Amino acid sequence: MESIWPDSHAFWNGKRVVVTGGAGFLGSFVLERLAARGVEAFAPRKRDYDLVQAEAVRALLADARPDVLIHLAARVGGIGANRENPASFFYDNLMMGVQLMDAAYRAQVSKFVALGTVCAYPKITPIPFQEDDLWEGYPEETNAPYGLAKKMLLVQAQAYRQQYGYNAIFLLPTNLYGPRDNFNPESSHVIPALIRKCLEAQAGGADEIVSWGTGSPTREFLYVEDAAEGILLATERFNGAEPVNLGSAYEISIKDLVTTIAQLTGFTGRIVWDHTKPDGQPRRKLDTHRAETAFGFHSQTTFEAGLRRTIEWYRAQQPAAAGAL
Repeated sequence: MESIWPDSHAFWNGKRVVVTGGAGFLGSFVLERLAARGVEAFAPRKRDYDLVQAEAVRALLADARPDVLIHLAARVGGIGANRENPASFFYDNLMMGVQLMDAAYRAQVSKFVALGTVCAYPKITPIPFQEDDLWEGYPEETNAPYGLAKKMLLVQAQAYRQQYGYNAIFLLPTNLYGPRDNFNPESSHVIPALIRKCLEAQAGGADEIVSWGTGSPTREFLYVEDAAEGILLATERFNGAEPVNLGSAYEISIKDLVTTIAQLTGFTGRIVWDHTKPDGQPRRKLDTHRAETAFGFHSQTTFEAGLRRTIEWYRAQQPAAAGAL
């Protein structure tokens, strides 16, 4: 059966591509997927181009002269990091995105791909989250500044499309996980934090680990390599104004998540719940129908398979990680 979609490689022929955040977790996989398509993208480093600064944004575009710009750079972290740095998370993410999209339009970059966040959704959103529900309430308080800063990219993309006819698209990935994730306990998200806790407890002979909250919230997770493929499929095939979810459509409670990670890491001790810590948003599960119909994306990696690969990767880093503890 012939595919309804154009050849992936053909889209990129002769195009110069910039991927901000290319040195990061998700960005590294996006660069690998681009390389597999024959594209050698430019990934600016913060030390050379601090995208919070307008002059650095202009310099990047003048130096790289991209045809396609995929904006993945962000200041991110878990609930703790968001609670401690709400102003920084808001300002840095807002300024990076707003200035970059405006400068890209003015530099005649033909396509701008903006990455939002599931944190942009209202705290209480009907399950599964549909893109049309984005404006039905205020985000969960612990990460609202970050979520709203990223959601402004949707407003900007739609405004620039309406006034200037600019081809900017906006994608909403759910929580990502996988190899190369951030395992720093001060800023990591839930899956790497739990993997590290379990392995360190196991190595140290501890008989318990402590998890935040009650364990009752649910989350949806998308394996990072699947997310990278989804971003590139959208870049190649999607040119619409509406936001698009990127997810796996698999929902799991935090309690079951902790139990699963404990089993896969071999930790057999007790799990203690610290009810003084926040749970965050009560439930998260995305409706992924629009991504499948608009550009043929659906996740390929089962949750257990993705967790096993992530744990194996982190175990392999242990000699290096041990020196950083």
